[in-house]
Amino acid sequence: MTEDQIRKILEEVKQGSLPPDEAVQRLRSLPFEDLGFANVDHHRSLRQGFPEVIFGAGKTVEQVAGIVESMNKHQHNILVTRATRVQFDGVKQIVADAAYDEGARTIVIRKDTKIYGKGTVMVVSAGTSDMPVAAEAVVTLEVMGNTVDALYDVGVAGIHRLLDRRERLSQARVVIVVAGMEGALPSVVGGLVSAPVIAVPTSVGYGASFGGVAALLGMLNSCASNVSVVNIDNGYGAAVVASLINRQ
Repeated sequence: MTEDQIRKILEEVKQGSLPPDEAVQRLRSLPFEDLGFANVDHHRSLRQGFPEVIFGAGKTVEQVAGIVESMNKHQHNILVTRATRVQFDGVKQIVADAAYDEGARTIVIRKDTKIYGKGTVMVVSAGTSDMPVAAEAVVTLEVMGNTVDALYDVGVAGIHRLLDRRERLSQARVVIVVAGMEGALPSVVGGLVSAPVIAVPTSVGYGASFGGVAALLGMLNSCASNVSVVNIDNGYGAAVVASLINRQ
């Protein structure tokens, strides 16, 4: 915990806006809180600029709800990725204003609406089938305080759809490009813009795509020098990197 954080808590107690018992609890649990099945990292927002994000896949409804309940004591946004409707129903019983995005498979509790990014992050998807991964990136970017522009279904099979939006592309400070199949779109976008391009291969494609490996290898071999690549279907990871770049 930083001195500024301690000073802020003490000032809230002095002003009467924070009860002493709650202040003690906040000081006690700020680094991390042991729930038995999870150690919730309450200190991450101080270290990295945004709080811990809950990965919903593989967790029970009770585990997700328990982590959310712990995090909800603090005044920051909460994001659950790869979440199910059943998990959302459990969270909704704890936090009434929680919101579920079916396409992105995310649960969001929004407390902080401030924009921290210096510009716009554009999320581009090659096809409609890539939209779940792109939507995960969009939600993550918004939760982390970025202005987001989304451009869907502009793959290389109909490249004129992308070229018609070149002006929008040129205004982005960072571009995330989501594509499956052969994964060619990030190279094309990289050749059109001066901004950093973060490529996200998806598992979309027929047998020879090998669950996204073909797209991953294609993106890693991109001839566009401003393209970097995250793992298959990792819209969240791309959004975190883009958010960090956009805050610089």
